[in-house]
Amino acid sequence: MNYDVLIIGGGPAGLSVARTLAGTGLRLAIVERQSYAALAEPVDDGREIALTHRSVDTLTSLAVWAQIPSTHIAPLRSARVLNGASPFALSFDTSGTKHDRLGQLVSNHAIRRALFSMMERQADMDLIAGAEVASVSTARTGVRVALGDGRVVGAQLLIAADSRFSGVRDQLGIAAEVNRLGRSMLVCRVSHEGDHEGVATEWFGHGQTIAMLPLNGRLSSAVLTLPADQIKRLAALGSAALGAEITRRFDGRLGALRTMSGPHVYPLATTYARHFAATRAALVGDAAVGMHPVTAHGFNLGLQGATTLGRLVADAAATGGNIASSTLLRRFEARHRLASRPIYEATNLLVRLYTDERPATRIARHVTLRAGARLPMARQAIGRLLMQP
Repeated sequence: MNYDVLIIGGGPAGLSVARTLAGTGLRLAIVERQSYAALAEPVDDGREIALTHRSVDTLTSLAVWAQIPSTHIAPLRSARVLNGASPFALSFDTSGTKHDRLGQLVSNHAIRRALFSMMERQADMDLIAGAEVASVSTARTGVRVALGDGRVVGAQLLIAADSRFSGVRDQLGIAAEVNRLGRSMLVCRVSHEGDHEGVATEWFGHGQTIAMLPLNGRLSSAVLTLPADQIKRLAALGSAALGAEITRRFDGRLGALRTMSGPHVYPLATTYARHFAATRAALVGDAAVGMHPVTAHGFNLGLQGATTLGRLVADAAATGGNIASSTLLRRFEARHRLASRPIYEATNLLVRLYTDERPATRIARHVTLRAGARLPMARQAIGRLLMQP
């Protein structure tokens, strides 16, 4: 089997590349280890994605946004950041902008289902589901991927979109910064007595980080980050006990919380590939940059990288150029590095600042938030980091 573009990974980044290449006349294939059924009807994994206006525009241009049911979309009207026991809150809203909200909160499985349904309609598109990648080799003449069942797939261009612990990245010989943080994130959907009013809250409490993301009605997505062993104990609680524990940890701000679904647990790790390209190959999504979730940039950045690469390849195909040329791949790498590295470093700095419990650091983060409230430029900088407009 031979293709123009072979994408390893059928998650949001891989599917977004495929959608960007729709109508180019290129023959595409996606190799994914999950089954067809798991891809077509992804399970609710508890994650709510904070989409920026730019990401919504991108998904609209890919004809994906219209496929997402409105019941899975909730307006994110404003956000506030709390620090420890301080009553002070740093708030962000849409004042001075043309928008009535900061962004949209959308269920991850709904985005995946919409992307998959549109990918399935594409001409010249093959899905090789339930397949493991055994080996990858690249040369100036092309790419060869051997699958676990003995099949061999060839292509002009290989795109790796197979998670932040990418096996394809390793086989391409691309090193990566990998930071296993020893902390885990517990996510569950909760109902509550109070009205969240579309406001997302990020509370950097002493010894914990907890976020409450507003969903439709009196529902929120609770996101609690603690050392991995503590999260494991909390995840073992019954539904009522877990709801009571999250109520306590959120200081009863929305009244009593009741667990509606979950919990789901995700160990935290960040990654950043030393290169985003190799001979006839490129990395997108978490295979290129695996972000910490605290600033909600992971999906948005992955979508941006996938469409940046896809448009470069589409332009080359339209003019009869080489879709896997080193010039094209270097251009992609430069653009995505410029877009990702500052956000990646700033996010990691923020995580270190707000999870360090030494007295001097507690004072520093209090001063940072106070400066953000008093100085418009500082507030805008923090706002761009926490949620790009």
